[in-house]
Amino acid sequence: MTFPATPAAVTDEERRLRTGHRGAVVWITGLSGAGKTTLAEALERALFERGCSVFVLDGDKVRGGLCADLGFSLPERSENIRRIGEVARLFCQSGQIVLVSAISPLRADRQRARALVPAPHFIEVYCRCPLAVCEQRDPKGLYRKARAGQLPEFTGVSSPYEAPEAPEVLVDSAASTVGEEVARLLEELARRGIIGAA
Repeated sequence: MTFPATPAAVTDEERRLRTGHRGAVVWITGLSGAGKTTLAEALERALFERGCSVFVLDGDKVRGGLCADLGFSLPERSENIRRIGEVARLFCQSGQIVLVSAISPLRADRQRARALVPAPHFIEVYCRCPLAVCEQRDPKGLYRKARAGQLPEFTGVSSPYEAPEAPEVLVDSAASTVGEEVARLLEELARRGIIGAA
């Protein structure tokens, strides 16, 4: 018995009609402790409650599985971001809104991730926060360990972080509230036609 003719592939428009929105990648970058994951999870909740198909790709969680074989040298960090970018692209192609929360310290790596997703479906969000504030927050005790020499190649202390030069959205997490920034991101997604207006 042979297979019948290949059925027509599912189109982007069919996915949009099924989910009620378009696929997108919201790439949130910033130092450790800047509030990336807090923002991503709050945005995920807001989108989920609107009926969107949405998922957070958190850098720390990805490192526990897909990227467990990688260390923290700059080449390994680049490979980590390459893998996250490829996974995010697949989520986007499937019609989902994927929220990437990853330090992603190098501009070139973020640019490669952007190149995988056609405009206007990629939104770079810079979660800007002074290093001193990030160190004060230090939710995982990582800065303390880095300052003690226990974490070599730690971004912002002994390894570089290249801030975005022209992010689509600039978040000042030392001054604004999570609710304010979630509202701004929802507006940006609506402006781009990813989701409907509230």
